[in-house]
Amino acid sequence: MVIEWLRVKVASESREKFIPLDRKIWTNFLEKQPGFLSKEVWLDPTNLDEVILVVHWQTLEQWKSISKQQLAEIKIQFEQAMLPDKYSIVESKEYQIRKFSG
Repeated sequence: MVIEWLRVKVASESREKFIPLDRKIWTNFLEKQPGFLSKEVWLDPTNLDEVILVVHWQTLEQWKSISKQQLAEIKIQFEQAMLPDKYSIVESKEYQIRKFSG
C-alpha cells in the first residue's frame, strides 16, 4: 500500500468550504481511479489554517497512472469552485506501508 500525504494551507475562514468541496470534487474523482482505497482528512485543532489529506492507494503504479490531463481538469474545477478563496499545497509526501508478522 502507498500513501499520498498532502499538507494544504487554507485560511481558517475558508476551511469549512474547502473540506466539502474537496470531498465533492477531488475525492469523487479519485474514488473512480483504479487502485484507490480510501481518503482521510486530518485537522489539527491548534492550527486552523492547515488541512492534511491522506490518500491510500493499492500501488504506486496505479496512483501515478492517473492521466495528467484529467488531474489538470479537476484542479481547475476545484480552484474555480473555491473562488474567491485561495489554498495551496505546501508539502506533499509519499509513503509505503509495510506490515510485519509476529
